[in-house]
Amino acid sequence: MSKNNKTEKAEKKRYYEPAPQDIDIDNFRKVIESRRSVRKFTDKAIPADVLDACLDLALLAPNSSNLQPWTFYVVQNVDKKKRLVKACLDQFAAKTAAELIVCVARTDRIDEMSKLNISEFPLPEVPPLVQKYYKFIPYNYKTGYFNALGNFKKVAFKVARTLNKQLPVTAFNPADAILWASKTTALACENLVLSLRAYGFDSCMMEGFDEPMVRKLLNLNDQQYPIMVIGAGERAKDGVFMPQYRFDRDLFIQKV
Repeated sequence: MSKNNKTEKAEKKRYYEPAPQDIDIDNFRKVIESRRSVRKFTDKAIPADVLDACLDLALLAPNSSNLQPWTFYVVQNVDKKKRLVKACLDQFAAKTAAELIVCVARTDRIDEMSKLNISEFPLPEVPPLVQKYYKFIPYNYKTGYFNALGNFKKVAFKVARTLNKQLPVTAFNPADAILWASKTTALACENLVLSLRAYGFDSCMMEGFDEPMVRKLLNLNDQQYPIMVIGAGERAKDGVFMPQYRFDRDLFIQKV
């Protein structure tokens, strides 16, 4: 075994994190089961430190290759907030929310995030395999001008399939890249609303909004995609409109 391999294995062992064993499952279930889409909030503000803590927990969501393709816009300017409420079709969940957070998926920072993964790698030395990985991984999500790279990958993958090769998910067109960023951002959104619930506050994840208005409000470029607006605050007594229900689990869970 080479010296470099020994060093890498030693570093991995050094930074191994055993899973915590003292998690309170009852409280965890309570957070998930008590999370509701709240349509009306009280006037109570969310303390700044609580909001920041929830946003920090959102950023810990799992994401592909640690590229973190998201931005959360906390809209607190009074004029901008009024415009955002209008863009959210004047829903009660937007009108009464203490905070409005626009969750944006991004495909415009792949190169930047790849470089940050190398420059901020958490070990004293960046392993050569990691450097190589982040040099090439951006091309997994890029499609190039006029989709040239996407079309090339599509042909290459078809050829590889004939050789019975296992292949990763990749972006063959811009829609694939948008889907990738949106899926990842949605995971962070779930972290955010569950964190709010754990701190005693509630939320409503709104997908019904005027996207062009939101884009103009936040001055988003054409590779930044608002996927939802989250209204957050303290649940009003009449903030939940009906009991929660779900369909038979057999409709959704299959063990094969």
